[in-house]
Amino acid sequence: MASAVFADRIQFAFTVMFHYLFPIGTMGLAPFIAWYTVKGVRQNDENAIRAARFWAKIFTINFAVGVVTGIPMEFQFGTNWAIFSARAGSAVGQPLAMEGVYAFFLESVFIGIFILGRTRVSAGFYAFSAVAIWIGAWVSGFFIVATDAWMQHPVGYTMLSGGKIALTSLPALLLQPFAWWQFAHVMTGALLTGSFIVAGVGAYYLLGNRQTGFGERFVRAGVIVGLIASVIVIFPTGDRNSVDVTRDQPIKLSAMEGLFHTKQGAPIAIFGMPDVPHQKLIDPIYVPDALSFLAYGNFRATVKGLEEYPGDQRPPIELTYYAYHVMVGLGTIFVAIMVIAAVLLFLRRLPRARWMLWILMLAMPFPYIANEAGWTATEVGRQPWIVYGLMRTADATSPNVVAGEVIFTTIGFAGMYFIIGLLFMLLVLRQIALGPESEAVAK
Repeated sequence: MASAVFADRIQFAFTVMFHYLFPIGTMGLAPFIAWYTVKGVRQNDENAIRAARFWAKIFTINFAVGVVTGIPMEFQFGTNWAIFSARAGSAVGQPLAMEGVYAFFLESVFIGIFILGRTRVSAGFYAFSAVAIWIGAWVSGFFIVATDAWMQHPVGYTMLSGGKIALTSLPALLLQPFAWWQFAHVMTGALLTGSFIVAGVGAYYLLGNRQTGFGERFVRAGVIVGLIASVIVIFPTGDRNSVDVTRDQPIKLSAMEGLFHTKQGAPIAIFGMPDVPHQKLIDPIYVPDALSFLAYGNFRATVKGLEEYPGDQRPPIELTYYAYHVMVGLGTIFVAIMVIAAVLLFLRRLPRARWMLWILMLAMPFPYIANEAGWTATEVGRQPWIVYGLMRTADATSPNVVAGEVIFTTIGFAGMYFIIGLLFMLLVLRQIALGPESEAVAK
């Protein structure tokens, strides 16, 4: 049974992490498409319209692959996680249904209008469709995050006989602070990813000395938005998200920080390797009292260590710790990159600073890694609970599905996703090779 649970968890982790790559791209690029479209329509700027249509095509490729890779996750709720669906389906099903009815259809309809309807709608409605795509992408993200936030911090429910969880207040689920700060953190992470994509593609054009007008436009927009997003993703959104974790999931905080022993004036470990059997960090580099201040606003506050909690309630410590530190470390590097790039932009040297353009282009994959690491820390740190404090992950899987079946289908998913990923890269690279200059503008 234990191996079946492990196989179920590996399959869901694999499919959701692959799928998550594409919503990050859509949610990150949608604001740029809206900005370029509104600017193009208001100022009759044909190049801005070309830029919008160029990014909209890459957005659409992301959107299509995101839909395809999201379908297997839906099936897994019925095949591998039948007990979870039976006991908690009435709670998580409502926000997921709202995501499909309100956000997905809004996004889908206006993508079609934006891509195909330029000559069939007015310029104002065309601009509105770009804004609606942005709204649809972010509202879709909100319902998904709100569902996950309820699993992290269940509210507005009642327990029925047989362990079933009935949602008694949908507003309580949607409006709880845990969901809103998590949503704000995820959206700024996506916006940061989008800004690195835009800046990186612009840097590619400048380094190749082709489509340089668009290259400068993209680098400028990506750096300005990236500088703002890289700061906001740390403070206030990351900080407030951590405060919520401190209040509602203190054991996750201890695991993320590798804090084994309760300590007054707890430090933050900038570096160190968890040694779980000996309950310590190997070769740590600490910032004294910093964890107490960030968690409670008091340098001398006491932070509980992992020793305070029973062993069967602790998450996998090493994975939670490393995932969290990868996210934080990359977030710090992003701020440094964007600050330096912004200074060069202010001095009007950025288009000629080839070393910085190389950094911007090569840095494009790293926001994806940071986002995946953040989700890993969030989800693994919640273990052993699938619904925090109410239902254990080990009690949520389908009893009649054995590990061998799950491993077999996971191999099938891996093969299918390899082909989909390869096709995605070919389509996106082809679009980048064509560039915005190939976009026709309706007269």
